[in-house]
Amino acid sequence: MLLGVDVGGTFTDAVLAFDGRVLTAKTPTTPRDQSEGVLNAVHAVLQKAGRQAEEITGFSHGMTVATNALLEGRTARTALIATEGFTDLIELARQNRAELYRLCAAGPAPLVPEELRFAAPERMGPDGPLQPLTEEAARRLAERVAATGVESVAVVLLHSYRHPQHEELIGRALKAAAPQVSQHLSHQSVGTFREYERAATTEVDAALSPLLAGYLRRLRDRCREAALPEPSIMQNAGGLIDLEQAASHAALTVLSGPAGGAAGAAFAARAAGCEDVLCFDMGGTSCDVCVVDGGRVQEQSAGTIGSHPPRPLALPMLSIHTVGAGGGSIAWRDPGGALRVGPRSAGADPGPACYALGGTEPTVTDANLLLGYLDPRVPLAGGIRLDPDAADAAVGRLAESVGLNPRACAEGIRRIACAEMAGALRVVTVNRGVDPRRYALLAFGGAGPLHATDIADELGIDRILVPRASGVLAALGLVVSPQRRDVQRSVLLSGEELTPDRINSHVEELTRRAIRELGQDPAEVRTVFETRYRGQSFELSVTAAAEDLREAFEAEHQARYGYRDAAQELELVTIRVSASLEPVEVALPEAPGGKTISGPTVVRLPESTLVVPPLWEGTVDSGGTIHLERA
Repeated sequence: MLLGVDVGGTFTDAVLAFDGRVLTAKTPTTPRDQSEGVLNAVHAVLQKAGRQAEEITGFSHGMTVATNALLEGRTARTALIATEGFTDLIELARQNRAELYRLCAAGPAPLVPEELRFAAPERMGPDGPLQPLTEEAARRLAERVAATGVESVAVVLLHSYRHPQHEELIGRALKAAAPQVSQHLSHQSVGTFREYERAATTEVDAALSPLLAGYLRRLRDRCREAALPEPSIMQNAGGLIDLEQAASHAALTVLSGPAGGAAGAAFAARAAGCEDVLCFDMGGTSCDVCVVDGGRVQEQSAGTIGSHPPRPLALPMLSIHTVGAGGGSIAWRDPGGALRVGPRSAGADPGPACYALGGTEPTVTDANLLLGYLDPRVPLAGGIRLDPDAADAAVGRLAESVGLNPRACAEGIRRIACAEMAGALRVVTVNRGVDPRRYALLAFGGAGPLHATDIADELGIDRILVPRASGVLAALGLVVSPQRRDVQRSVLLSGEELTPDRINSHVEELTRRAIRELGQDPAEVRTVFETRYRGQSFELSVTAAAEDLREAFEAEHQARYGYRDAAQELELVTIRVSASLEPVEVALPEAPGGKTISGPTVVRLPESTLVVPPLWEGTVDSGGTIHLERA
């Protein structure tokens, strides 16, 4: 019996897979302590299955604890140790503007205040020590840091990705002076070059890890009391890691929840026989979108977290884009009198006005209820009953302020939310040279199928997939995800150094490290090379044998930028190795296939609702997935 539990901003979803059955449950998220909602969802799905917790053999968990803490500014008291003269590295950041036409717009604020930034009397060059760090200087530095009473320390020294000796010396000194303090060394947390991005990522890792560790260890204790196995945690790059590794490196989990949804979407797409899809995951608080090519979610070597302004994260991650548009997104009137939606959300507490739990502001869910797409006679997943009068009152107040009747206002709320989500899909397709019309749209999340055809119309997509388990697909993605470990290193090889033997020696060393961290023989080892023409500022990711690296890079460069240059010198910047176990095989329950659907109609699924307008029709396959096409 395999269990997956995904915590969202509004609902916590559970999936239990065993004996060819997939059972699901959805309960409200408990923001004050998400572990309560996790156990509530587990108990609900076990009760539905008529089974006991002791029978569960694997437990996978995705959550938003680290993400929410970072976005809300709830971080641990953290110190930063940097090379002398570089303690303001994160505050200085990159000198490009955060927004081109807003001169006052700033980049992300440092998480470590100025008084907790400490200078290490050392200097490492790319070829080795220029100013050696003595053990006595490291000891005095560690004692100064310990005296501040911080919970966590980020150590970011120049060129430590290649020469980590000084960071290791400071780490040993910190362990002796303050063993209770969580320490995060940049060569371990990140391992790649670019000082600002490496420093910002290590700072995030240090600032979030104590908070996440408290949550995960509390969850582990609750699981032991409930006779549940210790959960494995979904990471940014897809795949699962051990609870203690996640607790020690919170930066690995800031996309934990969306990564589960992407994994579930890829699984559902393969099961439906369509391996090229655009994933559209609309929940109660946000909307996550990504591209699946050939049954595999697109990945990237680094990304950002948050949007006001974005904070860099120099770690491998799935290429997921998120916007603040969900069922609980609040509609409002801006100072110019225009109707706006999100990014602020009613969340799980108090929730949309129609939940009758204390919310009074109009949301996308209230608009959908007012338009008749949700049936007030049918409770939502989790037993929530909808109050149409409360929705009418909330939308009515906003309608009066913008000079519309309530129905027109509700339609406006829906259209604005759809425009925001279609814009997110353009970011991962059109903005990257990908034509969305050659993909199917796979809609999931509690609110995704409600808006699927509107999004498809906006992007010119002619085919939509809606899995039967669309409302809990992220939890299903957790169940089918394998254990995985990612390691990376910046090598900066070019010219005579760029030989197959030199490349393979690095690959072999990283592979041994990835397998050691995985703890088992992997089913798959995947190597990605970050390469560029020497002098370029950014790299392209290619997968190839060392002997074929140049040809693979130039083919990708030609596809991406329209040209190649055989006379240019090639530079291998970073090598990334991923080792993973065999994916878990889960058989979806057989459904009576062949049933036809024609719009206009509303299809009520176990944890979501699909709106089918005129000119759309489709069938249900044997796995329960609805295939819609334009009539």
